[in-house]
Amino acid sequence: MTILSFSELIERCKKENKRIYEIALEEEAFLQAETLDVIRIKTLETLLAMKDAIKDGLKSSEKSISNWCGDDCIKLQNKYKKTPALFGKIFEKITTYALATAEENLRMGRIVACPTAGSCGIVPSVIVAVAEEENISETEQINGLLTAGLVGLIVSNKVQLAGAVAGCQAECGVASAMAAAALTQMLGGNVDEILQATALALKNILGLTCDPVCGLVEVPCIKRNAFLAIHAVTASELALCGVESKIPLDEIVDTLKITGQLMSPLLKETSQGGLAKTKTALDLEKKLFNNKQ
Repeated sequence: MTILSFSELIERCKKENKRIYEIALEEEAFLQAETLDVIRIKTLETLLAMKDAIKDGLKSSEKSISNWCGDDCIKLQNKYKKTPALFGKIFEKITTYALATAEENLRMGRIVACPTAGSCGIVPSVIVAVAEEENISETEQINGLLTAGLVGLIVSNKVQLAGAVAGCQAECGVASAMAAAALTQMLGGNVDEILQATALALKNILGLTCDPVCGLVEVPCIKRNAFLAIHAVTASELALCGVESKIPLDEIVDTLKITGQLMSPLLKETSQGGLAKTKTALDLEKKLFNNKQ
């Protein structure tokens, strides 16, 4: 019963005249040997956990062990109190919620890995911020999250969603694609529009490396959450007005996998290349580990 490709998903949606979230419900019920109602309840619990992470993150300015990160969300909130964002209230909420969640992760708070801990702020920030500002019901938020989950599951059938395997394109990149799918569902998009948004988000982030400074999920990981949450919104808006990806989604996923294989091991979570080996990063590494000793 498990769907292994987006072409299979499209075919099943057409054949059964169902939305993606309905297929996601059935898939999860099958995989977990539970009823559809139980899966919706579990999805709601996940959604509420996301909201709690945002709420906790918004209130805290506690720094990480490295002392590099932890107060960027507070800085952004203070900025918006004085000067509104150029793109409006939803932009303000998405960026602050993304940072709040990612910073809550570095404090070892309770977050939802969606699909990974390093990309945990992207899907929640988009779903929650837009739902608040557009008065989208909890039912539709659940439908959006189910849609995002199935997108992540299908991608994971072909490539492991880990920076150590395929770089950050497989973490923040896939999270952005999932968020684009969720948002498009919440805004009333049809199956084609949802998958077009997914494709647009994913193909425009191919090649993103995983180069965490000192091996910590802080620099540049945290700020990537805010950037790629907005990336998801762009993809959704394009898809909803009829913009299409000329490359099919399954081929984009195949390309993501191949790109990950071609990527140097130095750029896949090893902290042996990229930003992790800049002069400033090396100085930070020396300071951090000397202090620990």
